[in-house]
Amino acid sequence: MEAQNRKGSIDSKKDNENNDSTNVSIIGALFSILRYFTFFILKLMFLVITSIVVSCSIFISMSIVKAAEDIPSLEEIKSYNINIPSIVYDRNNEVIAKLFTENRNLVELKEISPWMIKAALAAEDADFYSHNGISIQGIARALWADIQQKLYGTGTIQGGSTITQQLARNLFLSQERTLTRKIKEILISFRIEEIYSKDEILEMYMNTIYFGRGAWGVDTASRTYFGKPASELSVAESAVLVGLIPAPNKYNPMTDITTSKTRQSYVLDRMKSLGWISSLVAKEAKYEELVFKHIPNIVEEYNRAPYFVSWVLFNELLPKYGTEKVYGGGLEIYTTVDIRLQDKAQEIITKMENQGALAAIQPGSCEVLALVGGKDFNESKFNRATQAYRQPGSSFKPFIYGAAIETGLRPSDHFIDGKLKFGSGGRGKKEWLPTNYDGKYHGEVTMLYALTKSLNTVPIRCIAHIGAKPVINFAKKAGITTPYLPDDMSLALGSASLTPLEMAFAFSVFANSGKRAEKPVFIREIRSWKGDILEVNEPKIIQAISPETSWTILSMLFDVITAGTGTRAKIPNTQVFGKTGTTNDFIDAWFIGGVPGLVASVYTGKDDNKTLGKGVTGGTIAAPPWKEFITYAISTLGLKSKFDVPTAEMNVSLAGICRQSGFLATSGCPTVPLYLKRGSAPTTKCPVHGGTGSVSDSRAPVLITIAQDDDLLRELEEALELTLIAQANEAAAIAAAQKQSAPPPPKPNPVVPAAPKYVVRYVEDDPKPVSVQDRYEKLLEEYGINN
Repeated sequence: MEAQNRKGSIDSKKDNENNDSTNVSIIGALFSILRYFTFFILKLMFLVITSIVVSCSIFISMSIVKAAEDIPSLEEIKSYNINIPSIVYDRNNEVIAKLFTENRNLVELKEISPWMIKAALAAEDADFYSHNGISIQGIARALWADIQQKLYGTGTIQGGSTITQQLARNLFLSQERTLTRKIKEILISFRIEEIYSKDEILEMYMNTIYFGRGAWGVDTASRTYFGKPASELSVAESAVLVGLIPAPNKYNPMTDITTSKTRQSYVLDRMKSLGWISSLVAKEAKYEELVFKHIPNIVEEYNRAPYFVSWVLFNELLPKYGTEKVYGGGLEIYTTVDIRLQDKAQEIITKMENQGALAAIQPGSCEVLALVGGKDFNESKFNRATQAYRQPGSSFKPFIYGAAIETGLRPSDHFIDGKLKFGSGGRGKKEWLPTNYDGKYHGEVTMLYALTKSLNTVPIRCIAHIGAKPVINFAKKAGITTPYLPDDMSLALGSASLTPLEMAFAFSVFANSGKRAEKPVFIREIRSWKGDILEVNEPKIIQAISPETSWTILSMLFDVITAGTGTRAKIPNTQVFGKTGTTNDFIDAWFIGGVPGLVASVYTGKDDNKTLGKGVTGGTIAAPPWKEFITYAISTLGLKSKFDVPTAEMNVSLAGICRQSGFLATSGCPTVPLYLKRGSAPTTKCPVHGGTGSVSDSRAPVLITIAQDDDLLRELEEALELTLIAQANEAAAIAAAQKQSAPPPPKPNPVVPAAPKYVVRYVEDDPKPVSVQDRYEKLLEEYGINN
């Protein structure tokens, strides 16, 4: 039994051992399987991670390769020019306008306050001088600050880009947030670091940052916010400006001082933590009272001569140089305008009751010294000096008489001032009965008298005698370029449509011995921002009309001021020439004239072509502002008081002519000093005022008549005879009355019938202010200019 029991025990033990062995085998198998699966999973994970890494590496590599293909080369980076405003100067090199999309004033690093530099480095890139373009520490610090801000609302969001990366982005990239852009940014940063020194990079950065309110670069920002150059910025001011860099609109102290101060504190704390300022300095800066100034940073606010500059911009600069170069190429544009005269002209036009324009030209060079096209450019872009085609009225008459003189007539020759009647001379009118302004007629008068008194029927007869073509040709030679010159006798009443600039330009030939430039000159010189000369405009002077004719017309126009319709333009002790102009129904009023060294035109009227009011003429409403402007110009420019005497080469001589008879003047004559072609002046003296003038004088004045004058001459002769009889009868009656001690009978007032008015149409396609405003905006859009 014991043996059996022992055997059983042994068997049981064997069974247990077998069971244990079986269990061990199972566990081992399980461990083997687990090891296998673990190895498989690890291998699979390794393959997946490796695939991901490889894929990412391939993707990143491809992205880098792709990005590298689309970044500027070393040479392109070297040759890159920062967007710089173009500066417009007046003739005395005073700044009158800035043209820009980014208003920037480049400064060197040494011209920037050291506090501004330290503040920028502290807030944006404290490791700037130790990294090679990117900063791993900076990226990590920015990431941690962003996480804190998003999770706990603490800390200040920071950018991970270095100053070099920001510069790369500002110069060559957009602000989009993509991997490709970030890769480009890093690659460009490496190239920038390769080309430039740290100081050069920092200087470029400080000049390219946008600080809001239209201010690009630290110096412009300093002037915009604090009215001082960047070199004078304090610690507190520097911290405010640096605080603007991440978000100029958000941290703008002019709109949200609380947010701005919060950002300022962050910048100051960064400077303190780096040991660049003490705790005391930081505290004092935080409590420093900031004084802000509003310095304009919009193109319109930087334009002191908007009508002049807009003409130059759209007619000269943009067509020739393009938007990018004009608004960002740093051109230096030296113009002909004198800002002192321009300001005065704008002042005068602004205070006019109606709209107006003024154009002033230096006759010797035809340089435009002032150009104002309206009361307020901001309210109306319509430039009435260059775009308003208006009838010049009687101010066109010098061109008619100039053409007559060039055909052989003289100021001393006579015309009939009397009634005229044309069957069809008024553009669709069945009958045209032109008359003088006052409805009166003066019988036989000299051409000189007709211009001085601005008679209407005489220039009409003049055109009837010589034809309209010579007048048109003469006007064009003088400088009139309008396509609106009617080929008929309505020219005599100024039915052409002209601009104030055109009239001033054409009148300049009378003040310059018949010479003028090919066109008015607005720009003297243009230079690049480096100082290279791109353009020099030296006026090409041509002999437009004969010197003899120009001097004759000039001296006739002196008489308009002395004794005619332009007496309100008289300036003491100064030779003044000029001509008034008034159109039918008192719609347009003009005065064009000049003094030695300056010619100007003043126009006033209403944009809707409504009347200025009955009796409002060029002499009453345009001559006084013209005089005010010219008087100021004489004093400002130091102009001479008298015109130079014609040189010996000019075939003219001075003669005292009687305004009434046209003969040489006697002591009792209304004498007019006239420059006439040598050998054309009468040789005998005025018979009307005691002289011995006679038809036997081969140079005696000649009566010029047209077909209609035959009947009129007979009427005049009959009227003269009746007048003589009436005068004889009146004398007899007076004598008889005196004998009877009775008062003489009153003289009857002659009744002069009023002649119908000849209404001249305005140019149908004359640009209107509203359409010009629209066109101005379209031009800005066309050239890509967005203010």
